[in-house]
Amino acid sequence: MHALQDKLADHTARIGIIGQGYVGLPLGLVFCEAGFQVTGFDLDPRKVAAIGRGESYIKHIGKERVAEAVASGRYLATTDFDRLADCDAVVICVPTPLGAHREPDNGYIHATAKEIAKRLRKGQLVVLESTTYPGTTDEEVRPILETSGLSCPDDFLLAFSPEREDPGNERFSTKSIPKVVGGINPESTAAAVALYRAAIDTVVPVSSAKVAESAKLLENIYRSVNIALVNELKGAFDKMGIDVWEVIEAAKTKPFGFTPFYPGPGLGGHCIPLDPFYLSWKAAEFGVWTRFIHLAGEINTSMPHYVIEKTIAALNDDGKSLKGAKVCVLGLAYKADIDDDRESPSYELIELLKDRGACVAYCDPFFPRARKTRKYDLGLSSVPCTAESLGTFDALVIATAHAQFKDPALYAGVGLVIDTRNTLAPPPPGTRWVKA
Repeated sequence: MHALQDKLADHTARIGIIGQGYVGLPLGLVFCEAGFQVTGFDLDPRKVAAIGRGESYIKHIGKERVAEAVASGRYLATTDFDRLADCDAVVICVPTPLGAHREPDNGYIHATAKEIAKRLRKGQLVVLESTTYPGTTDEEVRPILETSGLSCPDDFLLAFSPEREDPGNERFSTKSIPKVVGGINPESTAAAVALYRAAIDTVVPVSSAKVAESAKLLENIYRSVNIALVNELKGAFDKMGIDVWEVIEAAKTKPFGFTPFYPGPGLGGHCIPLDPFYLSWKAAEFGVWTRFIHLAGEINTSMPHYVIEKTIAALNDDGKSLKGAKVCVLGLAYKADIDDDRESPSYELIELLKDRGACVAYCDPFFPRARKTRKYDLGLSSVPCTAESLGTFDALVIATAHAQFKDPALYAGVGLVIDTRNTLAPPPPGTRWVKA
């Protein structure tokens, strides 16, 4: 495998990235900007065509970066998976959703591994970046790849390196976020380390793919459990007449031993709502019941219902019923100032409001029209983000703290705002402000 190491060292290796979404596209751009030839693979011809035109379909990835990469001649997007045979290293960046009963669904990983196996050749390195449970790389991807008749490490190499993308984060980028890397054998680890060191600032080798898989799960379970804690405390403090946001601000003045987490209307994004259940499912195989994970999941998934109950109570105080009330949810994105709505709790909020008879609309400048997801098809378009438009509603529910939603002038003429993100602290004069 010295030939691969040499190609990585002199940047003559061709890198293939399977999946051109929130993980694959920025990763491919980083390798391209480091001087590599990159082929981006995707099943969606619209994404491939957009990249070919030098356009970005992800807000925080500037179109200038995509245009420059394509113009350089070093970035090619394609739906033709036969081009995998031309790649020296292949990185898998495909979704890992949950099934109907919160069971892991590695179907995209398996399908991708089968496509690679059809074209696998000697000397290639394959790296899985999709978040999954420990053992997937060794016990599921490797056997599929070896249906090609080739074996690891004699003929090809295989490793896992968890994606750590944080859309909209202005402090850290794909290039500057440390990259954990673990191979299924020492030869694979060495090759994967060489791959990422050629483009990423800091690479952290670990002893195995299983450790690398577990590290990503720990990162997101840590966040899920702590968010569940503050979500639970929000309800408890609310009953006591105590503002949880003020409590957090006071607690975080401690310079050691405390990390602030913040409550909200539920969990969003592709990682935190899903990844913990990958570990709990795998742990059950070994007779281990991961109680913290399940309790955190129970609390976090209950938060949309908590918001609905606060909305009902607030409308009752105004002498109104939720049934027939005009309610606008502000924000479809799962966090502020990005165009990423994966697993956003806003979709469930809208469905719950509809189920209770409300006349529901939404406002989000990043989503002129609500996208069809695996679970929801709202069939709605955003109302204008203006005081005139929002003033026609009986209640506004702030689900996402977009910068536009922090403008007090936007709420002129709005009688009731249910704020799940502490967005309007302090509230504009004349607006009844309810924290939820």
